[in-house]
Amino acid sequence: MQEIPSPLSQPRVPAPLIALFRYSTACLLALLHTAWSPLPVQAHEVVILKSANIAPYNQAISGFKSSMPRETTFIEYDLKGDAEAGRKYAAKIRASGADLVLAVGSKAAIAARLELFDIPIIHSMVMHPAKYDLKAPNIAGVASTLPIGQQLTHLRAVLPNLKRIGYLYDPDKTPPFSSDAANQARQLGITFIDRQVRTEEQVPMALRELLSEVDALWLTSDSTVLTEESFSFLLSAAFERHVPVIGFDPEFVRRGALMSFWIDSTDVGRGAAHLAQSILAGTSGPSSKMFLPKHRMALNQGTADYLGITIPPSVLSLADEVR
Repeated sequence: MQEIPSPLSQPRVPAPLIALFRYSTACLLALLHTAWSPLPVQAHEVVILKSANIAPYNQAISGFKSSMPRETTFIEYDLKGDAEAGRKYAAKIRASGADLVLAVGSKAAIAARLELFDIPIIHSMVMHPAKYDLKAPNIAGVASTLPIGQQLTHLRAVLPNLKRIGYLYDPDKTPPFSSDAANQARQLGITFIDRQVRTEEQVPMALRELLSEVDALWLTSDSTVLTEESFSFLLSAAFERHVPVIGFDPEFVRRGALMSFWIDSTDVGRGAAHLAQSILAGTSGPSSKMFLPKHRMALNQGTADYLGITIPPSVLSLADEVR
């Protein structure tokens, strides 16, 4: 019978060969780990340029930061209401090597538009972007107001007999309704009737004339027309004529306006973050794109009852706030 050799009697593998095998195995495992591990997230530097230190701007910035990747670094500059300061900060931004600029407010947006040409820019919290010519290949934006067509559709659902909307504004501060807005209104059988004022003292007379001709009063963020003191007068004068007031902030509804349409500042910031991430990832360029965040609506049932207006349940169900 053939004798089976003991395992202990087998020839030993030389120690250097074992060491080489172990080293090769370790290298292979390290290579496989590297190949299958996710790539590190690239950290981007974003400059935030804001027009002033006010609550709506800060809310937009907070929404933006909270929606960006944690690896993002932020540098903030505050113009403090001084448009000329934009030039000084633009020089710093160009030297910083920033990947993207978020301009918050019209003054910051204008400064970025005039001074920065090679860095992607997203403007936000700008009420009338068309007025400031904010179109350029490196600029995108987030809307701060709901498109007029959508507002009119909701308004017509509440006021089916609406034919004339009054609009009071200072042409030095607020543009008139665009021809596109007028055309959209015309398709719904609605006409805008406006009155221009240049001073606060002209508001009472112009308002009384306007209220005698219209079925609803449309408010806009015009500092000549609308102040803390003037709102109560506007509202009481409209109530005397049984003319509903349409605002752009829920606070107006809380104080007696029939309806308000608005876009929340935090949602504007989140929309800017959505745009920023697509631009930084290279999935889309700025190229004058406009992002529309979720819009909100508030209704005052008490005012509707006082004015003899029936708000359809279908509209009430869409409201974010009902007083």
